[in-house]
Amino acid sequence: MSTIEKQELTSLPVTELQLSKLREIFPEIFTEGNQIDWEKLKLTLGESIDAGKERYGMTWPGKAECFKTIQQPSIATLVPAPEESINFETSGNLFIEGDNLEVLKLLQKSYLGKVKMIYIDPPYNTGNDFIYPDNYSESLDTYLEYTGQVDNEGRKFSTNTDTDGRFHSKWMNMMYPRLFLAKNLLKEDGVIFISIDDKEVNNLRFLCNEIFGEENFLVSITRRTKSGGGSASHHFAIENDFIISYSKNKLSLEKIFVPHESEYAKRYSLEDEEGSYFWDTMERSYTATKPYKIEAPDGTLLEGKWFRSEERFKLDKIKGETRIIKKTDGNWSVQFKQRMPEGKKIRSIFNEKEFKSSQDDLISIEMESVFPFPKPIYLIKYLSVGLVLNNDIILDFFSGSSTTAHSILDLNHEDGGNRKFICVQLPEPTNETSEAFKAGYTTIAEIGKERIRRVIKKIEKETAEEKKKKVNPTLFPVQDQGVTSQQEPDLGFKVFKLASSNFKIWDAGIPKHPEAIQEALFGHINHITPEAEQEAILYELLLKSGFELTTSVKRLTFGEQTVFSIAEGQLLICLEKKLTHDLIREMAELRPVRVICLDEGFQNNDQLKTNAVQIMKSKGVVNFRTV
Repeated sequence: MSTIEKQELTSLPVTELQLSKLREIFPEIFTEGNQIDWEKLKLTLGESIDAGKERYGMTWPGKAECFKTIQQPSIATLVPAPEESINFETSGNLFIEGDNLEVLKLLQKSYLGKVKMIYIDPPYNTGNDFIYPDNYSESLDTYLEYTGQVDNEGRKFSTNTDTDGRFHSKWMNMMYPRLFLAKNLLKEDGVIFISIDDKEVNNLRFLCNEIFGEENFLVSITRRTKSGGGSASHHFAIENDFIISYSKNKLSLEKIFVPHESEYAKRYSLEDEEGSYFWDTMERSYTATKPYKIEAPDGTLLEGKWFRSEERFKLDKIKGETRIIKKTDGNWSVQFKQRMPEGKKIRSIFNEKEFKSSQDDLISIEMESVFPFPKPIYLIKYLSVGLVLNNDIILDFFSGSSTTAHSILDLNHEDGGNRKFICVQLPEPTNETSEAFKAGYTTIAEIGKERIRRVIKKIEKETAEEKKKKVNPTLFPVQDQGVTSQQEPDLGFKVFKLASSNFKIWDAGIPKHPEAIQEALFGHINHITPEAEQEAILYELLLKSGFELTTSVKRLTFGEQTVFSIAEGQLLICLEKKLTHDLIREMAELRPVRVICLDEGFQNNDQLKTNAVQIMKSKGVVNFRTV
């Protein structure tokens, strides 16, 4: 290490990630310049190459642009907002305000392969709830103009009307890059659930088949949302929508069960030495078993369509697994013990009428009037309770009113879990005639943040009341690889907001003439933006170095100078604008894996910079960078 490397200030380039995966499988197809030799790939794969012009697949106007969007790294950052957070220093939960495409790009380095479950409720493309740039392009500039962070030049987010010639294409162009990037964040055994209705359910299946692979399709859940009327329709009363689910790798995914202790398994309320059960009727409207008669206690021979075969019934009778009782109407009922040996499987039909309504969720925190038709927290709890285990992360990048965050906080309070949420929401303005606007919420993101605050306050109040009753629900035994520990609940969240980078990043697209290049060079003499705050710079470097936004940060003091220790000293970040030989040596003595300093901290002292390289090298610091 003879020179100091520069710290990259962009998000993880997706092409690099894809090439690295390909290199693992086919190292022989790469040329010296890290290019792919297609002829060699054809030789490697032989007859598996499809060279025909006609093939099964799906295309639409703008699909090629989707890949350009995916491949374009983000130069944005996420700025911390501790004043809008709760327990900012210690919480592992995140609420990110910003365009989810840019945010997903920024999360690629830090959260690659770390998310267990994604639940999203994207726009259904109804014609009035769809947000997308009018000029068919997406960039940080579009978002900054939309949120008023730069001068408005006409770009804005708008609705997608069904009179548009590319009504479905625009929706697919919005969804494709987001789903592509989201897949990268899933763990190998991770799962995604996507709410959708009839308008785009087929297109969504096509998109997911291409991105996740048709072989990784799990289920299409029919969610019954209404009964007795349904939504307005000329021909039918619509009472349902859908939840489409795919896994990252179906072969890595174990069975998904709702555990015994879940509220959804309450009907299994009886227990014996074999486990939990409830008495279920043997009679069915249809059965494949051969007909047979069962003798009642009074000698009556009962005939019916029995759920279990005669052989199985006789065996269960000997074991005490069946009973015959007289009902209130005087008839006999044959029953058996319905058991849940591993847990109850998530069913492909979800009837919301069996659970509390979404309005009940909001009434409990006095927000019932500010957000129409949110998903009920019981839906997300039902999907996640058997899948998202202790310390797992659940991501929702169409967060809306933060139903997912509400669900996870509630679920953790019920069973003592330590699941974490990441919610991403565009600061979409509320309608000025809406109850939310009248209540002081100017954006949907503001509603989501306030909902999380109120849920935390509600849980804290319930916890305090339970403690008075000599019940301590805030300390739960948590099983982790057979070790039982005591754990405090995470009743907090960190707020971050999408913004321009704190550093002036070189624009390769500037006009190639001397005046423009000279102007750009002079603009980079001081490459840190004047308004950049130290904490914002710190978190940008942390994020773009591949550390999670919830990683522990400690402030170390050496004389009058400050160094930030990340992840128990794995990374040291020094933002001092005047470095000294002693400070460099103090940092090196801590033997971190990585060190990042401001380039201007060397004050153009090349000798100090050379000495710094040698000092770091002598202490085993293999990754020393400046920015």
